[in-house]
Amino acid sequence: MKLRFKCLLLVLIALNVSFAQEKDEVLLEVDGEPVMTSEFLRVYNKNLDLVKDESQKDVDGYLKLFTEYQLKLKEAKRLKLDEDTKYQREFLRYKKQLTKNYLSENEVTDALVQEAYERNNYDVNAAHVLVRLDGNAKDTLKAYNQVLKLRERVLEEGFDAVKASAHNGQSVFLEDLGYFSAFKMVYDFETAAFNTPKGEISMPFRTQFGYHVVMVKDKRKSRGTITAAHIMIALQQNDTLLNPEERINDIYKKLQQGEKFESLAKQFSDDKSSARNGGKLSAFKSGQLSSTIFEDQAFALQNDNDISKPFKSEYGWHIVKRIAYEPIKSFEELKPEIESKVKRDSRSQLINEAMVDALKKRYQISYNPEAKKYFTSLLNENYFARSWRLPEDFEIDKTVFTIGNQSFSYEAFGRHLMSAQRNYVNKKGDFSVVIDKEFDKFFETSILKYREDNLEFENKDFADILKEYRDGLLLFDLMEKEIWNKASKDSVGLEAYYQKHKSKYQWSDRVDVVIATAANEDYAKKALKMMKKGKSEQDIKKALDKDGKKNIIFTKGTYNTNDPKLPSNLKIEQGVSEIYSHNDAFHVIDIKAVLPAGIKTLEEAKGNVINDYQNEIEANWIDSLYKRFKVDVNKKALKKVKAKINNQ
Repeated sequence: MKLRFKCLLLVLIALNVSFAQEKDEVLLEVDGEPVMTSEFLRVYNKNLDLVKDESQKDVDGYLKLFTEYQLKLKEAKRLKLDEDTKYQREFLRYKKQLTKNYLSENEVTDALVQEAYERNNYDVNAAHVLVRLDGNAKDTLKAYNQVLKLRERVLEEGFDAVKASAHNGQSVFLEDLGYFSAFKMVYDFETAAFNTPKGEISMPFRTQFGYHVVMVKDKRKSRGTITAAHIMIALQQNDTLLNPEERINDIYKKLQQGEKFESLAKQFSDDKSSARNGGKLSAFKSGQLSSTIFEDQAFALQNDNDISKPFKSEYGWHIVKRIAYEPIKSFEELKPEIESKVKRDSRSQLINEAMVDALKKRYQISYNPEAKKYFTSLLNENYFARSWRLPEDFEIDKTVFTIGNQSFSYEAFGRHLMSAQRNYVNKKGDFSVVIDKEFDKFFETSILKYREDNLEFENKDFADILKEYRDGLLLFDLMEKEIWNKASKDSVGLEAYYQKHKSKYQWSDRVDVVIATAANEDYAKKALKMMKKGKSEQDIKKALDKDGKKNIIFTKGTYNTNDPKLPSNLKIEQGVSEIYSHNDAFHVIDIKAVLPAGIKTLEEAKGNVINDYQNEIEANWIDSLYKRFKVDVNKKALKKVKAKINNQ
């Protein structure tokens, strides 16, 4: 289900596209309640592009998921979860937010370009929760329900606490995103971040990656874009004898001796994601890397290829190299580029400034020709002193105008005038002009409100989205009650599940090593001889580091055998290796221990075990729903559905 928080209102006003235009049939009945083919086709077609697993695109397979979704809704209503006060309050609040965004007045292209430029001059620091949707997803509502649950936990427990237990880097992500501005994120995400006040967390919204909520930490002025590379030595080291400050200073000496920055980054940087690329980072704006210290050091470099002195950040010791810098350009310089981006971007849909005029043509409207004259006669000088009141004999029941089947009364317009007088304090003017102006405002508000009130009945797209939210909130409560709470609290069941399936939770092959690295093969050979004789690291460094030069560096740690720090052709056996040429340097590797693949403990695999245990509980629960509610599939209607899908 796709929540956009924006729409092409002119198109939707002109084209009321609906499956109702075709002959609709009952596809299945769940405990006697019919579900139409149009509903199945709508959900199937909407989710088709999101499904990566081809088997899930099979109509019979998807019908099974769709049926289970209907069974869950039936069970939720059987338990009367839809009558819960908390559920009803949450749904009405969400409906109000959705409607407001769906019907907000759209801006023309120039305004969108201006908005994008202004956003481009600012950075938003945010974190988000993402539940991905992929081929393993049973339905879109499951991901939506999951992110709702995580949002509730973040509000109660805090982001970091939830991240520690829920982030798995595969289907669920809780990430600090740093700073970003216009066009750096998909527009739905960008808009949610810019519209969410600092210190608050948004309601769930959808992008092509899945369902998010975004927590805004800060908003600040940008200062351009920089591309840089760095070498980082992490503060926390497996080698307790390794001093990060000493190590970074040794690397800095090697740079001063003329060794290549990129080669040293590959050899020693603890930032694995950039080390393999010679330390190069993606271009970033001020603060985007979530470290003010790092940002200040990078932007302080005056010229391309300048290299900083070693400095300490929250994450480790760094040396930064500036590759390229681009300052913020003026609006005039950027306007053609931004306009091109806007026209390609989804924000171009926000172009319907003529919504009210279109609605005037859509609805049948009649006016009371006496209304303006009557209200003009009621105004007096008190209106400009904010002390005007409606007279006691005010004709409250008469109609000012009608829109469609709804009448708007004198009483309603009178209340509008009472409220509006605050805008005329200490002003003078013709009362008829005031009435004309306020009548237009009242009419505009009324027709937009009428559109809002009837949106669910007039706009199928909105109605579908609203239904999905209504059902999604309901299924969230159901899944929490029947699945999530049971799995998380059943420690005995979790232990039993782990013991039964623990063979699937495995470590890869690893090695515990000490690596001696030198830029010169002669020094590597000398280190090899001394290591084979059992000399200590201190003795080797004392012998080889002479005249203020750093010729040998030792690294300790436990690594997977396919780690990029290790040569791909490394012979995996205990003892001191021969010399390997790797990452523009020469290495001698002392393998202290070979740690073969093995079974993880329950604590080590707990996140995956809980997820798998939940899946088992859910599978058994769904089987019970099939037994509780009778499901009848209309074979003839299903055949037509398959034919329709195959001909698309």
